[in-house]
Amino acid sequence: MHMGVTSLNTKKMLSSSLKKFMLKKPLSKITVSEIVADCGINRKTFYYHFEDISDLLKWTLEQEAFDIVKKFDLIHDTEEVISFVLTYVEENKHILQCIHDSVGRDEVKRFFRKDIYAVVLRLIQETEKLHQIQPVKDYEIFLCDFYTNAISGQIVELFYTHEPYDKKKFTRYLVTTLKATLISALEENGKNFSQT
Repeated sequence: MHMGVTSLNTKKMLSSSLKKFMLKKPLSKITVSEIVADCGINRKTFYYHFEDISDLLKWTLEQEAFDIVKKFDLIHDTEEVISFVLTYVEENKHILQCIHDSVGRDEVKRFFRKDIYAVVLRLIQETEKLHQIQPVKDYEIFLCDFYTNAISGQIVELFYTHEPYDKKKFTRYLVTTLKATLISALEENGKNFSQT
């Protein structure tokens, strides 16, 4: 099977099947055999596209959330990006619950962390470019780790508390904190580093 529209449609079909089964049972109980039978394809086709169920799950999350986030203008649409991610989490709690039930809280956080890291790094680099700041690379990495852990931690906490929250206020607080501290940190350390 060649890559392209056909391949993408096959992946989407497998993804939809996985999500359907996740509504009914724990992730660890879902088998490749069930998914391929549901989709009317053979196991070879599944393994052509994905290594295992976890790989399919990761692709599903990236396809539905983080690949869309990457298309935003992060500097100007930060609030929209965070709102989109929060809405996705709300609408797909059963997926996160399924991951949690199978592999635990740390794995749920890890799922978020990798993709949020890529988004945060892009935001940092775009901010540096906009404000013409050049920090030392290891400080850029430190900042990226810092903000990634903070944002993924906050989102995961919202998922685990199961309590109602004001999404608009949470988004505004997160964006205000991120923008104010990020620019200040980059400017301050950009100056400091250039003077040493």
